[in-house]
Amino acid sequence: MRWHSEHHMEDGKMCHPSDAPAWKHFDGCFPDFSSEVRNVRLGLFADGFQPFGQSGQQYSLWPVVVTPYNLPPDLCMKEEFMFLTVLVPGPTNPKGKIDVFLQPLIAELKSLWGVGVQTYDISKRQNFQMRAALMWIINDFPAYSMMSGWSTAGMLACPHCMEDSDAFRLIKSGKQSWFDNHRKFLPMNHSYQRNTKDFIKNRKVTKQFLGVRSGDEILQDLNNRGLRKVIDVDAEVVNAAISKTCGWNKRSVFWDLPYWREHLLRHNLDVMHIEKNVFDNIFNTVFNIPGKTKDTYKSRDELNKYCRRPQFAQNLVTSKYPDVPFVLNKSQKKDVLEWVKKLRFPDGYASNLGRCVDANKLKMFGMKSHDFHVFMQRLLPIALREFLPNRIWEPITEISLFFKQLTSSSLTDEELRNLDEQIPVILCNLEKIFPPSFFDSMEHLPVHLAYEARIAGPVHYRWMYPPERYLRKIKHKIMNKAQVEGSISIGYIMDEAAKFASFYFKEGDPTLPLKEKRNEVYLDDIVDDDMFEIFKPPGKAIGAEGKRYLADNEYTAAHLYVLMNCPEVQPFIDVFVTEKRKQFPNLNDEAVNALTEQEFPSWFEKYVHNRANKISNHYLRTIARGPLREVRTYNGYCVNGFKFHTESYGSYRATDNTGLEFEALPVKRTVNMARGRGRGSTLPGRTSSCRGNKASGMPDLVRGSGVDETPQQTEEVVNVPQHQHQQTDPHHV
Repeated sequence: MRWHSEHHMEDGKMCHPSDAPAWKHFDGCFPDFSSEVRNVRLGLFADGFQPFGQSGQQYSLWPVVVTPYNLPPDLCMKEEFMFLTVLVPGPTNPKGKIDVFLQPLIAELKSLWGVGVQTYDISKRQNFQMRAALMWIINDFPAYSMMSGWSTAGMLACPHCMEDSDAFRLIKSGKQSWFDNHRKFLPMNHSYQRNTKDFIKNRKVTKQFLGVRSGDEILQDLNNRGLRKVIDVDAEVVNAAISKTCGWNKRSVFWDLPYWREHLLRHNLDVMHIEKNVFDNIFNTVFNIPGKTKDTYKSRDELNKYCRRPQFAQNLVTSKYPDVPFVLNKSQKKDVLEWVKKLRFPDGYASNLGRCVDANKLKMFGMKSHDFHVFMQRLLPIALREFLPNRIWEPITEISLFFKQLTSSSLTDEELRNLDEQIPVILCNLEKIFPPSFFDSMEHLPVHLAYEARIAGPVHYRWMYPPERYLRKIKHKIMNKAQVEGSISIGYIMDEAAKFASFYFKEGDPTLPLKEKRNEVYLDDIVDDDMFEIFKPPGKAIGAEGKRYLADNEYTAAHLYVLMNCPEVQPFIDVFVTEKRKQFPNLNDEAVNALTEQEFPSWFEKYVHNRANKISNHYLRTIARGPLREVRTYNGYCVNGFKFHTESYGSYRATDNTGLEFEALPVKRTVNMARGRGRGSTLPGRTSSCRGNKASGMPDLVRGSGVDETPQQTEEVVNVPQHQHQQTDPHHV
């Protein structure tokens, strides 16, 4: 719990919320709270789910969960440190009235802030008065409105722009559009601000974004408008009347917290859902998915009412609309989907995307949130680069790179400022391509994401992936579907009781299974401390055991490898080299090395078994004789948290764990974001496959740095010594 105060930033990189300005600003505002480093900083998330599945009874259940941020990065946002505090019962969505159910939580948070609770610090063996503060709230966009009181629907949906929004309602479809709403974020006198052709025709932009309001400004606005909490008398009538003239629909109960106004960021925009929705709009429009594409007849009909694009207008003779360059034809769709179907990722990197391909309807279906994440950041630029014109492909690639850089596990202030400057240009470039109907609120929100990351730190502490996984765990506790809330409550209490009881067992609670990480190896059965390090297995074999005999050249290579890489044998190698240099004084280093490889194994065997030398170590005498001719073989091996398969075994599996080789579409061009769009950042160069190579036809899997841990893991695979993952015999590990 003291980690946040004891660690220091390296090279200006933010790797934890405690490195961010929001945390430091709060410390400066409340020095009496920050002086006790064991005081707890909390995050809160709430989300609803359907306990009976999509085909069951309509039921909306809302757990409210808190998690501490004092912990180091490898423990933050983990299930073990998420605490269910409120369970809002169904069957209906509480919507704005969720504040009624949050009152006990708010009362407890106020008590933890003002008084605290007597707590025992087991590391220092002393009692102290522990206080707690709520740092921010994490929600998807609909729940953002429920928790904050700002409506996320309509033309004032953006909680950062508020009344400064330039959204408008489309004539034909009647939907809100955020088209041409991003030039005000550009620097003054940018060429796009004077452009009257590519955006809303005959319109120049002269104003600038006013900036994000402070907590004091927002609170004063709420007081001036007379908004009430939902628990107040006549709150529903009063708030309904006020909400017709502004974006507020209530006064959130969180403003009762005495420190809430001082936070730089109170509610987070969820990058997970924003990224998913941006990808959905791009993919469905480019693939022209019926019912989901933004390029519809109504969109074409109203296009030239806003923009100057006569080439896409309806042909008055044929009454047909011409094809647009950002939509793929049938053969191109087939090529992309066939490529996706053949993709094989390393174990644990992503799900099998091939199962999401519908070759008949030429679309993707059944993708999960993480699938969208992988496709958006790693696959989308590669999939479209050969089929779209350069002026269309580049902005799509730039938005992909933006999300990839934004979700890095560590960020610097300079990098985030660059992203903050790049994203308005990227969105403006997309506006030059797609119709106004393409730009709903989700296409606008990325313009604020870099700002939030610069204020609050890395994204993976503030997005919905961990909460969504925790909701899945809660859902599995439902044993009695007639009493959903009771089942979850009893299951949670039993888990907590078992967890606390496990502290009284030396090795934990024996009734609870040990939760191992994916492909993790625990080698507790090694009891011989004198065993040479080279014989202590770094992993474990998997699959059925086989046997075969080593050929002469394999036998010699195995014996020499063990001797050359065993630290305990190094003194004897020095003795051998000294003798040879005395015997042949004119030998150079290369000749000595060659002589060592040829003669040292036999010399070492004679030397160790010579009684005059008094070598009694059992392991030295054993390795001097050489390995056994008969060896055991396996189909796979787990090492350093990763799984490897032999090529013959892995060729029949949906994942590829024999290396980092992928079939790819040919590469003919790259994108440089430095060309007026930010700092240099290029896509991989031309090649058809990759084995741990930066220049590859696949995305840069081995060098990724996103919040998902898979890209970092893949990088470690490349750094594994060659003898651990490159086999001369595909059947032998």
